[in-house]
Amino acid sequence: MTKYQSRKKAILLLADGTIFHGKAVGKEGKAFGEVCFNTGTTGYQEIFTDPSYYGQLMVTTNAHIGNYGTNDEENESDSVKIAGLIVKNFSFEYSRVNADSSLQEFLEKHNLLAISDVDTRALVSYIRDNGAMNAVISTEIDDIDALKQELAAVPNMNGLELASKVSTTAPYFVGDPNATYKISALDIGIKKNILRNLAKRDAYIKVFPFNTTFEEMSEWNPDGYFLSNGPGDPEPLKDAIALAKEIIERDLPLFGICLGHQVIALANGISTYKMHHGHRGINHPVKNLLTGKGEITSQNHGFAIHKEETENHSDIEITHLHLNDDTVAGIRMKNKNCFSVQYHPEASPGPNDSTYLFDQFIENIKKVKETV
Repeated sequence: MTKYQSRKKAILLLADGTIFHGKAVGKEGKAFGEVCFNTGTTGYQEIFTDPSYYGQLMVTTNAHIGNYGTNDEENESDSVKIAGLIVKNFSFEYSRVNADSSLQEFLEKHNLLAISDVDTRALVSYIRDNGAMNAVISTEIDDIDALKQELAAVPNMNGLELASKVSTTAPYFVGDPNATYKISALDIGIKKNILRNLAKRDAYIKVFPFNTTFEEMSEWNPDGYFLSNGPGDPEPLKDAIALAKEIIERDLPLFGICLGHQVIALANGISTYKMHHGHRGINHPVKNLLTGKGEITSQNHGFAIHKEETENHSDIEITHLHLNDDTVAGIRMKNKNCFSVQYHPEASPGPNDSTYLFDQFIENIKKVKETV
C-alpha cells in the first residue's frame, strides 16, 4: 500500500450538521471558514492566493486539482489566503514544463489543510440549494459534537471586516517612477495582476493600507485613485467609505473593483447584501449596457449592491448586468469621474474580455490631466 492509499480519513462538517467524507492531503488538523465553490477549470493557484478568499474553505468543481503543479510567478499575493481546500481528485503528480513544485508541496509550504475524495458534485449542489455557510474540515473525527461546538463559535461572514487581515501595513510602489500617470491605490485585498495591468498602461502606483485617509493618499499628488478587491462584508469599512466619499466629492478620477465597487456604492448611499452563495468562477456572462456587448468574466464575491436602490439613485447609472441572475455588475456616476465593476477585469485566472476597463480608467485620468 502506498502513502497515497493510506491517507487519513477526514470530514467536512457544515454548520447545519451535514457531513461529507474524504481523505486528508498532507497536513492533519482542523480548518474553519465559510464554505464556497469556484467553477473555474484552471487557475487554482491564483484562486488560493487571492486575498478576496481570505478565511474561506474552497471547493473546486473541477474534478482534477494539482495536475499542472504550481509556479511562484502565478501567486496573486504573498501567501495562501483560503482557510482550507476541498477537492474530488487530488493529483500528487504533475506535468508542466514551467512548474516549480507539486500542489502538495505548495500546500505544505503554506501550511494549508486540504481534503480530497469528497463528492464535490453533491457538495456544490447542496451549497446551491442551502446557501454558503460556515464549516470545518478536520482529520479529528472521533468527537463530532465537539467539532460542532467549535464551529458554532466561528463568526458569520455577514458583518465581518477582513480587509485589515490582508492589507499591506505600509505603503509601497509598483511600476516605473517615470511613468506618465500616478495612481494612489487603496489595498483592501489587492491582487498583483491588477497592479500589473495598471503599470503596463504607463502608470506608477503607490499602494496604501486599508485605513489610509484621503489626506495621506492625496499628499503624493496622484492623477487618479483606485479601490481594490478584497474579502468580507463591505459595510464595516467605514474608513474606505469615507475616503471614497471625499474622492467623489472632489470629482477626482476613481475606479473600483469588486469590494472597491461595493465601497463606492455605499459611499453613494446604496446598501449591500450577502448573496445566497455568491459568484465565483471564470465563465460568468456580463452585458455591457453602454455598448450592448457581452463579456465572459472572472468573478469572486459573496456580497452585492442592491439593484433597486441603484436604479432609483439619480446620480448613478447601471453600466453592466450579470446575465445569470440580473445582479448589478457595474456602475458609473453621471456627474462625477467615477465608475466601478463587481467582477475582475484583471482575470488571473479567467478571460481577458474586460481589460478595456483599465484603458477606460487611464483615459479618464488623461482627460483630466489635459485640462489642467
